Order: sequence, then structure tokens, then C-alpha cells
Amino acid sequence: MNNHLKKVIFAALCLALCIVLPFLTANNRMLGNILCLMHIPVLLCGFLCGPWWGLAVGAIAPILRSATIGMPPMYPTAAAMAFELAVYGLVSGLLYRALPKKPWSIYIALIVAMLAGRIVSGAVQFAFLGLFHTKYSLETFLTASFVTPWPGILLQIALIPPIVLALKKAGLTDDGK
Repeated sequence: MNNHLKKVIFAALCLALCIVLPFLTANNRMLGNILCLMHIPVLLCGFLCGPWWGLAVGAIAPILRSATIGMPPMYPTAAAMAFELAVYGLVSGLLYRALPKKPWSIYIALIVAMLAGRIVSGAVQFAFLGLFHTKYSLETFLTASFVTPWPGILLQIALIPPIVLALKKAGLTDDGK
């Protein structure tokens, strides 16, 4: 199978997972905020397909899910998530290709992508909510980005590197090609 076709298929699979995985929380918004299940396929897409596919899937997934299923709410949640997840896919893909091909590099790329996405999410939420003169404090940002989703953060750190390593061993990752 050629490399481009493989990327298209993996990106489509990751996008489908972004739509389906949140059903595991029964569309419970609080549980969704805790587990962050939509984040997993976007981060994987960056690792497997590269930064541009990761960015595209991350930007499209929350908007598509909101438009088709109604969750997350389009504004401000899905709109802000589109920026956050786009950064996840972009940064994970860029760093995975730029860092040495060692297992620890996957963790570095993952953690930096997660931090960058959360910072962008906070900035976008601040800008969106500022339009309506709603206060978005540092405490709100830290709670929404790090305190509430800590189980999801740990889940991502526990699941994504072994999946990437297994797919790399199977010869299914891009590895900068």
C-alpha cells in the first residue's frame, strides 16, 4: 500500500474514532471533560500520519461531532476544542519527526503537544469568553485544562506511546516519510 493512501486511511480511522469514542462516556459532558477521549485519536493521527493530517483531523473532529451529534456544544466548546486538537495533531506530528527515533521521544512529543494544545485552548477560551465579558481566570484555565482532566491526561500518557511503538514495530507509522 502506498504511503499517501495509508495516511488517508489512518486519518479517516482517527476521525471516525473521534466521533465514536466519546460515546463511551454516554455523552456525559463532565465525564467527557475528565477522560478526554477525543484527544487520543487526534494525537495518534499526528504520530501516525504526520503533522498536517493531525492538524486537519484535530480541527475537523469537534466541529463535525458537534454538527452531527450536538456534543460538544458548538460555541464555545467545540470551536475552542478545534484549535486545541489541531495543535495536538500538529505538534505531536512535528516533534515525532524532529526528535530522535527513540521511545522516550514519543513521550516528549506527546507531553509537549498536550501542553501546547492546552495553552492554545486557554487562549482561545479567554478570547471567546472575553467577547461576552465573561471572566476566564487563570484558576478557571488551570482547573479546566489540568485539574479536571488529570485522569484523561494519564490515560493518554499510558495508552498512546505503547500504541505508537506497536504500530512502529509493525511498520505502520510514517516516521517522517
